[in-house]
Amino acid sequence: MDLNSKYPAISDLRYKARKRIPHFAWEYLDSATGDESTLHRNRSALDAVHFVPRGLRGEIVPELATTFLDQAYSAPFGIAPVGMSGLMWPGAEKALASFAAEAKIPYGMSTVSTATPEDVAPHLGNTGWFQMYPPRDEAIRNDMLKRVKDAGFTTLVVTIDVPSQSRRERQIRGGLVQPPRLTPRILAQVARCPVWAIKTALNGKPRMKMIESYGKAVMESVASLPSNNHVGYLLRTAPDHDYVKILRDAWEGSLIVKGVMCPDDAVPLEGLGVDAAWVSNHAGRQFAGSPGAIDMLPAVRAATKLPLIFDSGIEGGLDILRALALGADFVMLGRAWHYALGAIGTRGPKHMYDMLMDDLASNMIQIAATKLNELPNLLHRP
Repeated sequence: MDLNSKYPAISDLRYKARKRIPHFAWEYLDSATGDESTLHRNRSALDAVHFVPRGLRGEIVPELATTFLDQAYSAPFGIAPVGMSGLMWPGAEKALASFAAEAKIPYGMSTVSTATPEDVAPHLGNTGWFQMYPPRDEAIRNDMLKRVKDAGFTTLVVTIDVPSQSRRERQIRGGLVQPPRLTPRILAQVARCPVWAIKTALNGKPRMKMIESYGKAVMESVASLPSNNHVGYLLRTAPDHDYVKILRDAWEGSLIVKGVMCPDDAVPLEGLGVDAAWVSNHAGRQFAGSPGAIDMLPAVRAATKLPLIFDSGIEGGLDILRALALGADFVMLGRAWHYALGAIGTRGPKHMYDMLMDDLASNMIQIAATKLNELPNLLHRP
């Protein structure tokens, strides 16, 4: 099968994946919160960022490899952490980690993945990033850090934009319950997706294995959670500057703070020893009143000298270029990699990567950009 002719865009992968992933899992992956206005705002804000096509520059050969936090990568993008990744496609964490190591791009694993750091360790290269929802308990925090380090993750990403649970009404309507269990409604959805069902049977029921490892009492409390929440909320706290300092002192590798939207929040990070800030509105999953993440990127860029990562709403190579032009040093995508897995299984990540690389090169040629650092000067500024 010629994957490029059948799935030339992320939207094609999304369309196919929706048919192959059970509805309750799809709604967990694809939904935002409230009326999903932030999700749509992300898209419209990206669409408002323009470049001017340029000609008479001869042949352009774009250079797409980059270095970020002293690590060489083959591309200016990576795989963002997604909670319950293996719910969307069985074995997703291992498949994505293996591909990232092969392609030399970052793989971000969530605290609330369906695999543990130990499960993923044999598949990691030197590009593993672990995304931590900060535990309230000191002993659990220290144990997590040790397990992550021992598994081979080199970068710690602490998420600050989930101080409380969001409602995610669409996810509730999808029928996913906590703890996950096979209700008649869920069984009917699974029956419509035989490939997902077979692979899930072989991989085992998706569970938040790392969180579950921290005690029976935690798991017994899950029944008290609303259906749009999960066990991770029982462990996490809302971090402050002191918490970030504790992590900085405890973690030897690179430390990234994720979920920065306010420039004032970026300013103190340099003094705390943070290595990079991650501009994100959680892809619209936390707060329906947020501005588009790309709209805040220039202000955050102006507020700090730290390297910046960007996510939220990225749907192709042109969006990656838009983020890089407005101040990001690196870009991450989360949902899209799971669309690729859902659409075509383990061949999906490589196809996604090739598609993004082709899209980046094609668009850079249109604006006569050879290097990524030229992009800020090529923006259309009316």
